[in-house]
Amino acid sequence: MIKQRLKTEKNSVFLCYNKSYWRCDMDLLIGSHVSFKKDTQLLGSAMEAYSYGENTFMFYTGAPQNTSRSELDANLTKQAYEYMEQHGIHKDQIIVHAPYIINLANPTNQDFAIRFLKQEIVRCEELGMTKLVLHPGSSVKLSREEGIQNIIDAFNQVLTKEQSVSILLETMAGKGTELGITFEEIKQIIDGVTYNEHLLVCLDTCHINDAGYDLSHFDEVLEEFDCVIGLERLGCIHVNDSKNERGAHKDRHANIGYGTIGFEQLLHVIYHEKLKEVPKILETPYVGLTWEDKKRLYPPYRFEIEMILKKQFNPNLLTDIVSYYKKD
Repeated sequence: MIKQRLKTEKNSVFLCYNKSYWRCDMDLLIGSHVSFKKDTQLLGSAMEAYSYGENTFMFYTGAPQNTSRSELDANLTKQAYEYMEQHGIHKDQIIVHAPYIINLANPTNQDFAIRFLKQEIVRCEELGMTKLVLHPGSSVKLSREEGIQNIIDAFNQVLTKEQSVSILLETMAGKGTELGITFEEIKQIIDGVTYNEHLLVCLDTCHINDAGYDLSHFDEVLEEFDCVIGLERLGCIHVNDSKNERGAHKDRHANIGYGTIGFEQLLHVIYHEKLKEVPKILETPYVGLTWEDKKRLYPPYRFEIEMILKKQFNPNLLTDIVSYYKKD
């Protein structure tokens, strides 16, 4: 029944029916954002990820823009782990993303943010997940220092010594009053938290580009990250191109090779020798004939992963995606 709800592409080069590119390069941990639906939950997420040729993935446990959450089904979770074991998905490298509405920096809604984050941590634990990505927050009308201190205070109420879930602070682009746009701000948060052994970092390529870091010199950026924060705290990389010039502070993701960062630079990040054990997650935009027609936007991930694993840019990527899905 569940398999009938999900579209399985048996002729895809990505599936087990044919030797897939990612099966030839199992050292590369790569996946994308996938759905988490009420009727299929984690099993559906794993099946969707596998259909794209992924060996890891990222999901939200509910809608990122609200508090609506369905009850978790332990049987579906059990089936998901069996499926992942059978299909080469690294269950210990799966990422959960916290909802956008959690803002630990804003005192007006901090009680809600703390309560909801605790609930998300419990849901992660019930699902057997150990990595939860979180946007640090926005200071709104406060100073940056005040906002950062609020985040620290909130984490000191949320994190416990015994918990199994790590929070991955995501590097931000600097849109509006976002915090965590420099490695130093991330480090300041980590240093202020009592149980900071549970704090890691998610490095987003689009965000750090828009924040002003130069990915054409990624080795230097990574060295700076190591000096300021430490590579041992890098828990995940969001691989996205950017529609903006470096330092624009806008945060608009582009498909791989179709932005200002470029295919070769992103390939260097993905295959960097020091980042082999770090999962790479694509959050690139869906593709369609027009952005206005939301019903005809298609996931790009299997096609982008094919490019990545071939290490060859596809100049027809966007039209290939639309043509493929329009056949159905």
